Amino acid sequence: MRPNKNIIRGIYLFSALVYALVIVLHELPGAEVAPEFTVYQPLMHSIINGTCFILLLLSLSFIKRGNVAMHKRLNTTAMLLSVLFLLSYVVYHYFAGDTAYLGDYKGLYIFILITHILLAGLSLPFILLAYYHGFIGNIVKHKKMVRFVFPVWLYVTFTGVIVYLFLAPYYA
Repeated sequence: MRPNKNIIRGIYLFSALVYALVIVLHELPGAEVAPEFTVYQPLMHSIINGTCFILLLLSLSFIKRGNVAMHKRLNTTAMLLSVLFLLSYVVYHYFAGDTAYLGDYKGLYIFILITHILLAGLSLPFILLAYYHGFIGNIVKHKKMVRFVFPVWLYVTFTGVIVYLFLAPYYA
């Protein structure tokens, strides 16, 4: 199947909107009082990231064994969880703001955080495009993109958990 140019444009537009939202989110004044549920969101974000990490590894395992149907299901689940993460991330940071790391390994933390943020942002449209090409059966394009996108998405999900572990003692 040939890619739909409107969907491709939509992926780029969605990615640009996500970038803009995250930037604006950090510039907006936060809420005066955070709802009680925000206390649980960082752990939930870590669980989502860890689950996506495992789903991506399982997806790779299934496609290497030729089980395309399970590969698609696992990737779709990872994609849906990533959307849930993104929505929850926006809500959390609007209400709770950022959390400062006050530990002894600040250099390591900053390196992991910066690479996590940069790669998450840069990879978003490519993850969506790779998923779309696989979804429509454009396997040659999907494989070509996934060669680069998969390890980045894997790194982002893994470092999401690591960032949480660094910050866990400091969440309010």
